[in-house]
Amino acid sequence: MLLISSYFIYMYYQPSLIVLILFTTAVSYFASLYMEKSEKPWQRKLYLTLTLVASLGVLFFFKYFDFLVGSIFGIFGKESPALNLLLPVGISFYTFQTLSYVIDVYRKKIPAERNFFYYALFVSYFPQLVAGPIERPENLLPQLKEKKLFNKHDALIGAKFTLLGFFKKICVADLLAGYVNSIYNNPEEAGAFGVILATVFFAIEIYCDFSGYTDIAIGVSRIMGIRLMKNFDKPYSSKTITEFWSRWHISLSSWLRDYLYIPLGGSRCKKWRHLLNLFIVFLASGLWHGAAWTFVLWGVFHGIIRIISELTIKKRNALLNKAGFSENSRLVGAVRTFNTFILVLFSWMIFRANSISDLGTLLSALVNFDMGISATLTAMELSLVEILLIVFSLMTLFIFDRLVVYGEEDENDTKIVKNGSFIIAVFCIAAVWLLLLSRDMLSTFIYFQF
Repeated sequence: MLLISSYFIYMYYQPSLIVLILFTTAVSYFASLYMEKSEKPWQRKLYLTLTLVASLGVLFFFKYFDFLVGSIFGIFGKESPALNLLLPVGISFYTFQTLSYVIDVYRKKIPAERNFFYYALFVSYFPQLVAGPIERPENLLPQLKEKKLFNKHDALIGAKFTLLGFFKKICVADLLAGYVNSIYNNPEEAGAFGVILATVFFAIEIYCDFSGYTDIAIGVSRIMGIRLMKNFDKPYSSKTITEFWSRWHISLSSWLRDYLYIPLGGSRCKKWRHLLNLFIVFLASGLWHGAAWTFVLWGVFHGIIRIISELTIKKRNALLNKAGFSENSRLVGAVRTFNTFILVLFSWMIFRANSISDLGTLLSALVNFDMGISATLTAMELSLVEILLIVFSLMTLFIFDRLVVYGEEDENDTKIVKNGSFIIAVFCIAAVWLLLLSRDMLSTFIYFQF
């Protein structure tokens, strides 16, 4: 029933694209079975290579072919013969999920799954198919095979996470999206104040949009008695870029660490090779997010910052000690958190810009430092009521986020569903949704495009 439901939801968007997920599923399923039976190392490598080529080949063709051809033709100043391919829903997510399964079988970390339907469900499981988290086979597959009975506690906890996810998406992300778009879609009219405010709004928007989807996926799964991995852990409280990536999109960061960074040699190699490995991982992260030069530049920026951090950490700590400050002091921690957030904000500007030329326009607005406060408020159409609504939504989010995600779970941890908090949250969601509908400001989840 879950498999049929997952395929139905996937086909609802574009029925013909079911062929791709079936192809990826079938190739990885049979390759893993043959790989497990093979005793010769070269045969196992052959099956692994075939799976990598097939899965990544499909991903490359649909996601990067037009981008690559367009870039090549652009160098020579010619018009690109683009195919204008429709990007299949969730292709980046389910491709990485199948690859983790095949690689783990190759490493003999897990046994190959004999039942094709359970494996197909693992690949296409609808709550996290479209935008993650990217689940590992050892976590999700066994849960799909267990007998499930309705559990009131799981249902209430699941409802709590689902409620938080909808609140993040509708009352915060969608509410801010219109104001962000008004600046980023018209960068030539933006002043420094507009760029700064829109970028801060986007940092909140993308967090609430993406973590909101994750919370809904976790909540829906929990209602069915299935536990998905945590994908976010207070990322904007990070003191370094390294820590930020251990808290943001955890399933992707850990995937790149385990299946790319460590196989490349990780940190157990010469210094220059270690730094190159770091750069390759962040470049891959940028490419994974989309076929555009802004995403490539975003990955390169994070790679460079990570390398600079690696090269200067000892000297920075030595300077702190000379100045009489402890690395673990609250003041130093607060300064590092602020600095990291500024770097992340700058990276989000690269990420959100519609093109490299738009990014240049936004940066020039910052350099010229023409604040343009009144023009920004006019462009964003921010009224006093909407400003108060944004502030109220952010305050409510902070309370719910602490209660739902970061509170300790126990048998009595269902109060948010049983008491007035649930009714307040539902009322807020309904009220903001009506506002967004009236202004035609509803939007899909940002990570659906990846």
